[in-house]
Amino acid sequence: MRDFAWLTRHIGDRAAVATDVTGGWAMFGLMGPKSRDLLAALGPADVSNDAVPFGASREVEIGYALVRAQRLTYVGELGYELYVPSEFATHVYDALLDAGAEFGLRPAGYHAMDSLRIEKGYRHWGHDITPVDTPVEAGLGFAVGWDKKTDFIGRAAVEAQRGKPIVKRLAAFKLSDPEPLMYHDEPIYRDGKRVGAIASAAYGHSLGAAIGLGYVHHADGVTADMLASGRFEIDIAGERIPATASLRPFHDPDGSRIKARS
Repeated sequence: MRDFAWLTRHIGDRAAVATDVTGGWAMFGLMGPKSRDLLAALGPADVSNDAVPFGASREVEIGYALVRAQRLTYVGELGYELYVPSEFATHVYDALLDAGAEFGLRPAGYHAMDSLRIEKGYRHWGHDITPVDTPVEAGLGFAVGWDKKTDFIGRAAVEAQRGKPIVKRLAAFKLSDPEPLMYHDEPIYRDGKRVGAIASAAYGHSLGAAIGLGYVHHADGVTADMLASGRFEIDIAGERIPATASLRPFHDPDGSRIKARS
């Protein structure tokens, strides 16, 4: 709804129309190391890495439905977002479950997805990125079109931060104790001084401890060296728990799993 409102506010007199088609589509996230094998078993389409590389999109047949498969993931594993016409949603869901039995497919809910995306360091709108956070501060500078010839909203603000010490930066935190849990808003301490707060967190089942994303403030800039040289603690219910801080995700930091060729 927010994206649609933004588009309608800024579309102006351009030769384009914004139309809300939400009711016409369902989306299933097919994620996991065997997701390509399952997708290949569901229809005749070539879904190999060469045919559908990471970030690509193509139409595939699943049962009676023509489905848009986008190779994207929000859980840090090989995966696809399947966009299905609403009238075929139940049919495609049943086809996924039937064919998926051979591959160990199981339905997963939002808490499972949240745990996995936090392990991978994927940002969540409303928690980790908000209207007051810039892409540079959120570690998303790679997604900014720095080389665009035209202006865009907010360009001056992000250009002003480029190439300078970043005094506020989103970092990942892993508790050293596997028992305590984080949710959000827990204070972050570095060498005994409060430097920020956790924005979102969950238990990282792949990593065996609670994982959180939070903004760290430091006048001289938040860098990998700054994070590695400090002693970090997270205040959980009045008890400060030691934590490791990193600008890179703790799970698959190089993205080899999401870009798997086979």
